[in-house]
Amino acid sequence: MKVLVFGKTGQVAMELQRHADVIALDRSQADLSDPEACAKIIQRTDADVIINAAAYTAVDAAETDEDAARVVNAAAPAAMAQAAAARGLPFLHVSSDYVFNGSGTQAWRVKDTAAPINAYGRTKLLGEQGVNAAGGRYAILRTSWVFSAHGANFVKTMLRLGKEHDALNIVNDQVGGPTAAADIAATLLTMATALHEGKTQSGVYQYSGAPDVSWEEFAKEIFKQAGISVEVSGIPSSAYATPAIRPVNSRLDCSCTENMFGIPRPDWRISLTDVLRELGEAR
Repeated sequence: MKVLVFGKTGQVAMELQRHADVIALDRSQADLSDPEACAKIIQRTDADVIINAAAYTAVDAAETDEDAARVVNAAAPAAMAQAAAARGLPFLHVSSDYVFNGSGTQAWRVKDTAAPINAYGRTKLLGEQGVNAAGGRYAILRTSWVFSAHGANFVKTMLRLGKEHDALNIVNDQVGGPTAAADIAATLLTMATALHEGKTQSGVYQYSGAPDVSWEEFAKEIFKQAGISVEVSGIPSSAYATPAIRPVNSRLDCSCTENMFGIPRPDWRISLTDVLRELGEAR
């Protein structure tokens, strides 16, 4: 199975390249700000499956740059999915828990009403709708709180801040499932194989690490495993203002993914150990 991946230096794209012999395209080869050009790549590819692991992920910047985010997160995936459908190629697309409004305390189910509360979430939802409307074989994988040894993410930020400060205030009223990019990549490849072999149905799936925790609890585990001594105090979201409102409840019901593909939620604490070891930070 030959896999074409849009994205090369992002967290999930990097792990896809580690897990399999894929063709990964960087921005110079496939710029998602030009949806038509991306569609043309699919029109002439000899790949068997397409995975879109590229996105506009600057959540706060999207508040004032929503048009640009919409092109990358919505128009481009829609155009790619249409091109893939025209050729009968399965198309996999990574989405986000941000499509939900973050209310309540129950894990969001796939069929729950999506109602984004920020620009990034709105563009990701539009992307999902575009992929679905293309009419081909597809799988949308919603995930949350991605971390890895690559790029910018919460784990690497905490490691830096933990070494610079004796005490930190971390948000404790936002809850979700931290998810290692390596686990997401492995899941995408399993899904891609199933779609390629016609063993699964198109649809939206969800996948996040377990157990669900707050950012404060996530930070404490990072410091514990890295052997960093720092006092952590929990604060409400209201005490840490950001341009984009964050969902308070990012819990995802991932039973659909386990039922269809036999993939249970991974223990993010184990995956964190692997990431810290790669970064040379494991105690």
